Amino acid sequence: MSIKDLASAVNAVLPQQLGEDLRKNVRSVVRSGFENMELVSREELEVQEQVLLKTRKKLEQLQEHVVLLEARLDALESINP
Repeated sequence: MSIKDLASAVNAVLPQQLGEDLRKNVRSVVRSGFENMELVSREELEVQEQVLLKTRKKLEQLQEHVVLLEARLDALESINP
């Protein structure tokens, strides 16, 4: 649910007798509250998930490379003690 959706939902449950100024103030308070929470958008989250997946894949490749290099080093050390 977006901030706009939440503000609309709050606005919908407020009594119709409330003045437009009060409605605007309620929307502003709700929006401000969410902005202070430092939430991220769905798009930002998906971008970070992709970055994390790429980073994880690269880390796995580097770990495999280290294992191969250690095996080579062990083999060389066994030949030349």
